[in-house]
Amino acid sequence: MELLVKEPKTKRGFETLNRICDSAKKLFFEKGYFNTSINDITDGANIAPGTFYIYFNDKLNLYKYLLLQFSYEIRKSISLATRDCKTRYEKEYNGLKTYLDFIKNNQTAYRIIWESQYVDAQSFRDYYENFAVRYSKGIVEAQKNNEVIDIDPMNISYVLMGISNFIGLKYVIFDNKDSYEDVVADVMKILENGLFIHK
Repeated sequence: MELLVKEPKTKRGFETLNRICDSAKKLFFEKGYFNTSINDITDGANIAPGTFYIYFNDKLNLYKYLLLQFSYEIRKSISLATRDCKTRYEKEYNGLKTYLDFIKNNQTAYRIIWESQYVDAQSFRDYYENFAVRYSKGIVEAQKNNEVIDIDPMNISYVLMGISNFIGLKYVIFDNKDSYEDVVADVMKILENGLFIHK
């Protein structure tokens, strides 16, 4: 993150940085990256346009910074929710529910993450590749414990990430569902029992 943002040294500086980020999140969610200008962001943050450049070289660096922040916050939320889980099943259950709750409370994150494929394709790729690398480490451990079938852990990671993404899209973004217990339970049934009936 050091390359993307010039981190402030004072409390007041951090408050200004947070105002810039909050304004950008709101505007990127409402208008998208390409329809949002730096002046829009500074107006929303109630600061002079020149103040923006104390923290960021350009709008793209701010966007990448927000993307990394969301990646960290999602991973931290899931890590905290699953740290006391004893089995991989419990981790997947709690991880999916936590992810859906996070997206429910941070819908801006969903838009920024998905729009990044058009804003900066490498950042979009890095976001999912880095997530998958971390995810696959847990899958490898579960395989060693005979909890997960012997399939390439990276493939498993992308399958599970895909499920989370599109379940989130359907029930959080499209349907604005309040509770996800039944959805998570259905997903876990599929994961535990498989999809196809063998006759």
